[in-house]
Amino acid sequence: MPKPKKKQQPPTMSDVLRETILAADIPLLTLEQETGVARASLRFFLRGERSLHLDVADKLATYFKLTLVKQED
Repeated sequence: MPKPKKKQQPPTMSDVLRETILAADIPLLTLEQETGVARASLRFFLRGERSLHLDVADKLATYFKLTLVKQED
């Protein structure tokens, strides 16, 4: 009997931030200087080794002009 297909989950905030940072192709030094977020934190986050604190995610979202929008069911 085939398994029922799972409903695909929307990307997480971390996924969107990670994809946005990588797509921007901005050197981490530049991003550190413009946002105040340490390069080491960015590097660990981009590798998936650590998550970001909410205040850091806010800084990055503001820098990239990202907003959080509630999805309608």
